[in-house]
Amino acid sequence: MEGNLVNVLIYGLVNSAVLMLTSLGFSLTFGLSGVANFAHGGLYLFTGYITWMFLHYLGLPFLPAALFSIVIVGLIGTVIYRLILMPVRGIVLSEVIATFAVGVAILEFFRWRGFVTYEFNLPSFVKGSITIAGVNVDYQRLFIIAIGIGLAVFLWIFSHYTKTGLALRGMAQDEYTALSLGIESDWAAGLSMALGSALAAVAALAILPLGLISINIGYDVLLVALAVTVLGGLESTVGLMVASLLLGYAVIITGTYLSPHWMEVVYLAAIVLGLAIKPSGLFGKFKELEERV
Repeated sequence: MEGNLVNVLIYGLVNSAVLMLTSLGFSLTFGLSGVANFAHGGLYLFTGYITWMFLHYLGLPFLPAALFSIVIVGLIGTVIYRLILMPVRGIVLSEVIATFAVGVAILEFFRWRGFVTYEFNLPSFVKGSITIAGVNVDYQRLFIIAIGIGLAVFLWIFSHYTKTGLALRGMAQDEYTALSLGIESDWAAGLSMALGSALAAVAALAILPLGLISINIGYDVLLVALAVTVLGGLESTVGLMVASLLLGYAVIITGTYLSPHWMEVVYLAAIVLGLAIKPSGLFGKFKELEERV
């Protein structure tokens, strides 16, 4: 019993960091531009496959392959905005449908090309593990915790204390006022798409070495990002961190004491209950429905 508790405490923290890192790009794009990028899961998986191809087809070392992948995926985010989102900008349902269609197209393209075997995986940053309170934790998971916390702090500082970050937040909160101050909306949205896509790439490079690269991961990543951002608040970095902790531990407790089959239900329950009880999220600042009527 004591061993299970220590395991839950340690791996709950690791899982929370995984969820936060997975959701950062999705939350950032929406928080800075108001665009819900439902291609997030497709871009995440795209990063894994092109990095694998850089490593195995071109023979690149991991670091250059990873950097190239981050830049390419960031540029793809900008292209998605320019070619697909700009014509439907401001029509929320059309934005969701368009980005979701792009994400599904990416995932199913790789399925069509036969990227469905067990040979696809990425190397760990550093091999090995450490024992903490009798629980074995590999170094890759410790890197995930460090990267997740570091990026969350960096993005909070960027969005609150830099001119570019404040301009992007202003555009998301009140587009017309921001336009009157000379902030160009398409520039802001394109930049936020690039940053969010690049963060999805960073998350993929850190998390995918924990297992195999699978098509279904892309759909799972989108579900996780939705659950975390809906629960925490779509525009709140603090809410993202708190929601990641709550869901991270809830999933581990469910898998440990109930059954792993119920772990997916936790994310779905978070989305449904979050939208039903507090649509703006735990730390969200958007007005509730009754306040808007």
